Amino acid sequence: MLNELGTKSEAGVSKPIHPLAAARRLCKQSGWTLSNLQLQKILYLAQMFHLGKKSTRLVDGDFEAWAYGPVLPQVYSQTKIFGGGPVREVFGAAPIFDEERAAMLDEAALELGKLSAGRLVSITHWKEGAWAKYYQPDVRGIKIPDQAIIDEYNAHAREQQRRKSS
Repeated sequence: MLNELGTKSEAGVSKPIHPLAAARRLCKQSGWTLSNLQLQKILYLAQMFHLGKKSTRLVDGDFEAWAYGPVLPQVYSQTKIFGGGPVREVFGAAPIFDEERAAMLDEAALELGKLSAGRLVSITHWKEGAWAKYYQPDVRGIKIPDQAIIDEYNAHAREQQRRKSS
């Protein structure tokens, strides 16, 4: 019966990771080199992959469609003080007890952490993606539904399959 930042419910069923615990893990895995923009995009892409593969959230929280892409507001409010520079430790002790979800974050950090912020933005701003379908200029608070993120995952998978077939 772990919780708040951990991830077990009372019934022992795994729950999504707290957003600040996920952010801390990604930043730590990168050697504290990720910018807020990179962090937000990697969180979103990891969430998309997990939703697409498992139909469950990796991170607990609703992504919103902001000007620079999908954002977890709770993480943004904690990390905005760093501007475009590397995010430093502002998360506190945030353990993750779900090894499968922790491994997914580690894989995201390894694979996506080496991409520039600009490249990550281009991935999350894909015209077929969930962000593009929900973003409205100068409007914050528009949630990106999990189903739209799953649809984006499936569209990426179809696109990759099409490229392999060509």
